[in-house]
Amino acid sequence: MTPDFFRARLGEMVNPKDPLVVLARQMPWDEIETYLARFFVRQPKPGQVVEVDDLFGTHAECQGGGVSAAGRKRLPIRLMASLLYLAHRDNHSDEAVVQRWSESVPYQHFSGGDDGYYEHRPPCDASQISRFRRAIGEEGVEYLLKATVAVAVRMQLVPVEAFQAITVDSTVMEKAIAHPTDSRLLEVARARIIRVAKVAGFQLKQTFAREAQHLRWKAGGYAHARQFKRLRRVIRRQRTILSVVLRNIQRQRAACPDSPALAELDTLLVRAERIRTQQPKDKNKLYALHAPEVECIGKGKARKPYEFGVKAGLAITHEHGLIVGARTFPGNPYDGHTLNEQLEQATILLEGISPPPKTVYVDLGYRGVDQDNPDIEIIHRGKLKSLTQDQRRALKRRQAIEPVIGHLKADHRLNRCWLQGETGDAIHAVLCAVGYNLRWLLRAIARGPLDPAFLCLIGQLLRALKNEGGHACGRPMIGFRSAYAGS
Repeated sequence: MTPDFFRARLGEMVNPKDPLVVLARQMPWDEIETYLARFFVRQPKPGQVVEVDDLFGTHAECQGGGVSAAGRKRLPIRLMASLLYLAHRDNHSDEAVVQRWSESVPYQHFSGGDDGYYEHRPPCDASQISRFRRAIGEEGVEYLLKATVAVAVRMQLVPVEAFQAITVDSTVMEKAIAHPTDSRLLEVARARIIRVAKVAGFQLKQTFAREAQHLRWKAGGYAHARQFKRLRRVIRRQRTILSVVLRNIQRQRAACPDSPALAELDTLLVRAERIRTQQPKDKNKLYALHAPEVECIGKGKARKPYEFGVKAGLAITHEHGLIVGARTFPGNPYDGHTLNEQLEQATILLEGISPPPKTVYVDLGYRGVDQDNPDIEIIHRGKLKSLTQDQRRALKRRQAIEPVIGHLKADHRLNRCWLQGETGDAIHAVLCAVGYNLRWLLRAIARGPLDPAFLCLIGQLLRALKNEGGHACGRPMIGFRSAYAGS
């Protein structure tokens, strides 16, 4: 790059003590780029054998094979990975993080532009972030999560022994869908299938557009007024209208040959039939026309009895609250049946960093799975009589995972998933954990290390209090150890 006398480089514009600048120097960018580069290797293209006539006669020849070099140059992997890091750290959408990047000097420095100049234009289009996320998949984003854990160990913010004890809990990651009332589902199915049928060239006798609009208004008013008898009559008419539209389209579809252009219409026909026939008390209902993977999950909350999404599990270090595992569990399984898979993911992410966890602290939803996890000591409140005094004291910290879940939903986009399909749910859950760990690292860097002499004094005070029964001036020292455990 040609030096510019009138412009300063990014490395000279940022504050070297800024936590994001310090973290940019500690991140293993070379390892991240090497690992993620294999997802973007151009695949070999098989050739086609054709008959060729030349001076030597007719013979077979393979044409069109090899590795294609077509297409424009890819964006730097560090830039795209850093955009994923920053988007979930600051609760930004793809469009917002691209715009913020063009306005923030620390963002550009974190993305690898320390030797360059400030760039006022967005680094890429927002759609390129979604393509990058889809290309690396769940395996790629899990490596981004593993990198944050490795940085915490390398910077001595978390001792290796801290990964021997973890806390596991589950929550619901809701999907970006409207509340699935019967009236709305029937109307959406009717409107969507008519739109796709018209694009496919089908001629419809009736679309019931005006009547369907009035029926939807009536259903909303009757439901608000709690006039359920009238509401049921409106929904019955909406089912009739949808069945008439479906029969009309199915008759025309039977006369058309199969083609890839009609694949979307075939899918919608199946889903619309499910919506038309399902009843309020049925199992495996369809709650969204565009997202059949959505499930109805009840976690016993008074303010929100039912949530529509997928169950997500989290694993954090017991003492420091660093996330070491995040994954989704389609099918709404029992919490205890997800523990084995959750521990398997945590073990894989800690490979090369720490030995596998030996102790896990859980709530009562994970009872009865000790035989399925023989190498793990499972501690919960149901075993209180058989626990030692130290285990009872450590069990009190199990609730520390609840605020972690709250921050993930409020600050890191776990409250609502906008990505498509079950794969999108799995990727989104891990990226939310990535954003939380990144903010955890920045807080630890901003806090800075404590003076060793002060830590020695704290240790002596704790030992003295333990010998005296844990009291000082008649007051128990509750939470004193955990307050300085992460320093």
